[in-house]
Amino acid sequence: MKIAGSILKIKDDKIKIEKMITSGIDYLHLDVMDGKFVDNKSLSFDECFEMKDLFKIPLDIHLMVKNPLEYINKFINLEPKIISFHIETDNVDENIETLKNNNVLVGIALNPTTDIDKIIPYLNDIDLVLVMSVDPGYGGQTFNDSILEKIEFLNNYKISNNLNYLIEVDGGINIDNIKKINSDIVVIGSGITNYDDYSKQVLKIKEFL
Repeated sequence: MKIAGSILKIKDDKIKIEKMITSGIDYLHLDVMDGKFVDNKSLSFDECFEMKDLFKIPLDIHLMVKNPLEYINKFINLEPKIISFHIETDNVDENIETLKNNNVLVGIALNPTTDIDKIIPYLNDIDLVLVMSVDPGYGGQTFNDSILEKIEFLNNYKISNNLNYLIEVDGGINIDNIKKINSDIVVIGSGITNYDDYSKQVLKIKEFL
């Protein structure tokens, strides 16, 4: 299991962002919000581009936006490893095609209350499923155990259909609940940034992987 470190709660502090990047995480997770798909706003392209020189590990970008294609066409300029957009938005096929054409791994995110059936038609064409274990838009929420069934389904479906997509889980993950999450990647924000020594905390988390 790999760790994607979220900078949602430290996005205005470059020193802390650098601490996160050098803490031993595998990906830097950027939460991009437009204030329309979710109530909150976070990390415009211009803000991210200004920090481009800091991004020395692979980027995992999560678009919580109403029109993903508009943002995909901008954020591919950061040369990210992964971009995920929400199944609850429009133009899913066009989003997938654009990401593939730009050699970016395609992720589709799924809200806690969204039926798993909505994503099944796309599982053969994408690289990653981002399972939200909290409602998108704000950090520091409590992990929702109900999504464990979705993770189990996605793991079983992948095996039975000989598929290769990764499973990523995002929201409220910490040392206390990480053992019950059977995924390839976990997104952790507050579970790292609430501590003074990020590197020490990442090492502790890795003991539970």
